[in-house]
Amino acid sequence: MTEALSSSPRVESDAREPEFPMSRGRCPFDPPPELERRLHDEPVSRVRIWDGSEPWLFTRYEDVRALLRDSRVSADSDLPGYPPQSPGVAARRKRAKAFISMDDPDHASQRRMLTADFMVKKVERLRPHIQKIVDELIDDMLAGPKPADLVQAFALPLPSLVICELLGVPYEDRELFHRLSKVLISQEATPQQSLDAIEELLAYLSRLVEQKLKDPGDDVLSRLATEQVAAGTMTADDVAAMGQLLLVAGHETTANMIALGTVALLEHPDQLDLVRDGDPALIANAVEELLRYLTIVHTGRRRVALEDLEVAGQQIRKGDGLIAASDVANRDAEAFPDPDKLDVTRKARHHVAFGYGVHQCLGQPLARVELQVVYSTLYRRIPTLKVAAPLAELDFKNDMLVYGVHSLPVTW
Repeated sequence: MTEALSSSPRVESDAREPEFPMSRGRCPFDPPPELERRLHDEPVSRVRIWDGSEPWLFTRYEDVRALLRDSRVSADSDLPGYPPQSPGVAARRKRAKAFISMDDPDHASQRRMLTADFMVKKVERLRPHIQKIVDELIDDMLAGPKPADLVQAFALPLPSLVICELLGVPYEDRELFHRLSKVLISQEATPQQSLDAIEELLAYLSRLVEQKLKDPGDDVLSRLATEQVAAGTMTADDVAAMGQLLLVAGHETTANMIALGTVALLEHPDQLDLVRDGDPALIANAVEELLRYLTIVHTGRRRVALEDLEVAGQQIRKGDGLIAASDVANRDAEAFPDPDKLDVTRKARHHVAFGYGVHQCLGQPLARVELQVVYSTLYRRIPTLKVAAPLAELDFKNDMLVYGVHSLPVTW
């Protein structure tokens, strides 16, 4: 299949076409103004990315969903024409390709190995334990100095602890995988920096898998080791490649939603009041609305056309790169009336923050439970919580594949 694909001729660069990703405007919660303009005026258009190629950008909600569920479109990052997010991402995916960058049947085969670990019923059984972790972290933060960095004191430790326990990764090794994760999700990391980081993380996880072969526990890596590696269907390196995806995505995404969601709610005190006093149904609603409103995976879902096709009236050629801009699609008024308003009572479960189609986020049930517990607890237990710096002085993660804040000074 790879040999049969060829990219369509590259369109000559136009000075009017901005580079993608685009710069945000004054409001750090909103998509870039140029993206919003394209949503209304040019819903399907060419953009220029870091390697000089010009993939198609899709901005409307229905077009994004149509693209992400189309079997004529591939997530295979090895195919010619696929538009990687950065040089570093391109390099590390060549070294360690996770199942989210594969097509079926390989994608489905690996995903099925993990489906049971993230089923809603199983994740729900973790809710009391997650609640206990949240309360203990809040206790520690309240007992410590003010201001505190909410990222380091709370937002990062919570999902790190949970994903470590689920995978069977020692939490005491968190400094290692936190450091390496920052490189792996950086848009500014060089190919060599990314390769060094993925090699170090894979070596660490491979050693861990080998240990679990000898002394398995009740965790995901132990199960994969005993079921797959011992049977010869996968190597320890194969399991490590799956593990690094789950480990990095399992803490980075939720950590950023906790911190950025807190900033957004503190900037919208009427919505914060509703969340603070909300019942479980309102909290669940608020989680979906914040996922829609913030859409922290902000560099687009990347794909490549396997054959000639038409989307939204636009002719796409086999081998053309494609970017589904889920952040601005979640601000499409056709799907979400008054989309730029944060409204935690809105029914927003149909958002595309977790993607759409066969490649939608495997860990979304876990993320939902973690966020529901956080949003129902943090602001109730610390009702006077506030950001200890002006909004304009916060260091937002425009340089990362996952949007958020690098640090969040808070006081109470």
